[in-house]
Order: sequence, then C-alpha cells, then structure tokens
Amino acid sequence: MGCLAMRILLVEDEPDLGAALERSLKREKYVVDWLKDGTEAWQFLEHDPHQYTVAILDWLLPGLSGIELCQRLRAQQNPLPVLMLTARDRMEDRVMGLDAGADDYLIKPFGMAELLARLRALQRRSLQIQPSQLQVGHLLLDYGTSTVSIASPVNYQTGNRQNIPLTAKEFQLLEYFMQYPNQILSRDQIIDRIWQAEADFNSNVVAAQIRLLRRKLAEYGYDHLIETVYGMGYKLTTQ
Repeated sequence: MGCLAMRILLVEDEPDLGAALERSLKREKYVVDWLKDGTEAWQFLEHDPHQYTVAILDWLLPGLSGIELCQRLRAQQNPLPVLMLTARDRMEDRVMGLDAGADDYLIKPFGMAELLARLRALQRRSLQIQPSQLQVGHLLLDYGTSTVSIASPVNYQTGNRQNIPLTAKEFQLLEYFMQYPNQILSRDQIIDRIWQAEADFNSNVVAAQIRLLRRKLAEYGYDHLIETVYGMGYKLTTQ
C-alpha cells in the first residue's frame, strides 16, 4: 500500500493568495481544505482534531485570528504542526506567534519553494508525533506499516492476529471509523474526510466502499462490525 495523502488545513482570507496556495499544494498531491475565516476553521478543528497533518494559518483573519487558533489548539493539547503566514516582520511579532504555539513563521511575500520546504519539515514532525498504533476492539491499525490486523473472534485471547488486505481508500475509511468508535458518521462527513478533493467522485462510492470493507471484515468473522444507521449514516461498533 502506498503512502496516504497528507491533509492540510489552509486558512487564508486573501482570495488570490489562497487560490495560488491551494493550486500549488494540490499539484504536490496534498489534500487541501481552504477556508477564509478563523471561526469556521476552528469548527473544522474542533469537530475532527486529528484529520490534518499540518495547518497553514494567516495571522490576520475574519473571526478568530491565526494567533487565537494556535492558542486554542495548544490549550487543548493538540500538537498539530502550524505554519504561520504574516506580513508582520518585527521580532516582537515573531516571538508572539511562536509563544502562541506556531511551529514556524513565514513572512509575506514568500516563494512557493520555501513554503513547500518548510511544509515538508513540519510534515516530518507530524509523522513523528503521530501515535504508532490505534486499537479498537479486536482491530489494530499500525501507522508505521499502513496495515490493519484483526484477532479471531473465537480465539482472540491467544494473541494470534491476521493482516487484512486493504486498499488505500479502505484503510482511510476504516481508520476514520476507528478514530470515532460507536459514533455515527454521516455520508457527508465520510465524503468530506475521504473523497473531498477528488473531482471524479461518484455519489454512490461511499455505500460501495463500505460494502467492500464489510465483505473483507466478514471474511475474518466480523459480519456486523460496521452498522448502517438508516437516515443518519454508519458506525463502527465495538460490542
């Protein structure tokens, strides 16, 4: 299985700069959520704090500023790496940004090559702080090898596990369910998390992908691990 796409939260209210950054980042195969308002950005982060690899925040934003977003992240012990963009180049401003929790600081105007280099450095840091494994019930997700293993429902106490052969999309989908066990995830939430950046997205793909994932889980004795909650979405049950 190849590497999963890195997801970036870009919060920039200047339309031309934001559009240019989004184009360049997508050209580098990043998945990008571009927002223009700090309050809306916080709603994204508060709803799903683990979905991003790196955040790129403008200092001055409508609603919450980049500084306030950083402060809220760190107050919640969220280690998401943050690159701050600003026209402020005074030493006092840089100190204020770093004290608020920013990991790096880029003065406008800047070259795209420099931004990408700083982003790669923050990306490496993000991978270092990511937990190496995620376990829910009998499922064990290993970030280091991008694999999911499962214990036998009959002899799970023996410690014998089998790797489930998953595609990249199946891995992402199961990871999302494992991050929110016993919680209902709507179709729109799943689309936004897994397929938002794909122009050729088909509206039936969510149900089809979940059907395929269920079929693979059933091969290991877990026929009803992912439930359909009619009219609301799907959930991973751990009982």
